[in-house]
Amino acid sequence: MNDGLTRKRLGRAALNGAGIVVFLFAVFPVYWMVSTAFKPNDQIFTTEFIPFPSPPSLDHISRVFTKGVAGHSIWQYLLNSAIVAVSAVVLGAVFALLAATAVARFRFRFRTSFLILLLIVQMVPAEALLISLFTMVKRLGMYDQLIGLVVINVGLTLPFSVWMLRTFVAAVPKEVEEAAWIDGASRFSTFWRVLFPLVAPGLVATSIFSFITTWNEFAYALTLINDQGKYTMPVALQFFVGQRSTDWGGIMAASTLMTIPVLIFFLLVQRRMVSGLVAGAVKG
Repeated sequence: MNDGLTRKRLGRAALNGAGIVVFLFAVFPVYWMVSTAFKPNDQIFTTEFIPFPSPPSLDHISRVFTKGVAGHSIWQYLLNSAIVAVSAVVLGAVFALLAATAVARFRFRFRTSFLILLLIVQMVPAEALLISLFTMVKRLGMYDQLIGLVVINVGLTLPFSVWMLRTFVAAVPKEVEEAAWIDGASRFSTFWRVLFPLVAPGLVATSIFSFITTWNEFAYALTLINDQGKYTMPVALQFFVGQRSTDWGGIMAASTLMTIPVLIFFLLVQRRMVSGLVAGAVKG
């Protein structure tokens, strides 16, 4: 009995230790980025290990705010990224929810083939589609326009969102919808008032994935946008890298500012996700 209890405690301690190691491994780059943003240049380029800036310096952050990047305000790049990310999340959520509901609730020809095709699309590297999508965007007149980036990012995140939401829709008992129909609810009313609240947690999870993917996207934003004033934040960061030197303080300061909207979005949406889970449990 004692041996079994000891093994259980050792196993739990090993799992907790592994979790702590993984957590530190994942958090350390973010910590180093924020720390470097507040270090003066002499502490950035020193060979000594300086875990915390002493004293903290706001030179890099103030320079990014006042001088901007490549002649444009840092707020312009943040606004461009926000427009693309929020638009892609909203449109992607609508299309993904409708497609996931159709796949989970209806039986039609080539349904299995459609699901397999979603997995195949996920396995194709996004860079492999760059040339063909560039040609398509240019022919549609959306080159050098933020709307082109929105459409591309919706397409890139949609397969994963549909596949993930399908499991949430399939988990909702069909009898719940049938009960609403018996009570006189229309199909749209059943979808909006019954199915949507129960699937909301999954929709929030896919929205987080879509937002982070779109916010950090670089290759398509660099290829499909020519006007520097329409660049997103990931593309704007490249201007800190010169031919002979790299402004590490500026990169870390701008990267820290770029991370803040993602954290705010996650914290706001996380509350919605928890409330949606509780609401779904009560209604189910």
